[in-house]
Amino acid sequence: MGLDIRWPIGFMFTFIGVLLLITGLTDGTPPRSVGINIDLWWGVLLLIFGGGMLLGALNGRKQGPPK
Repeated sequence: MGLDIRWPIGFMFTFIGVLLLITGLTDGTPPRSVGINIDLWWGVLLLIFGGGMLLGALNGRKQGPPK
């Protein structure tokens, strides 16, 4: 059972983060709440979280399974 759950979670959040980031940067009238571009900031947050999951999965693979 070599499947690490961080791989699919990391790819999913990174993909959604990239989509939101692109939407926040390119949309002419982004959804705003009190002057904040929500798509842009949530895209950055999801991209950071997804990247952290992918780095954790990569780091866990190098260490090997626990004994």
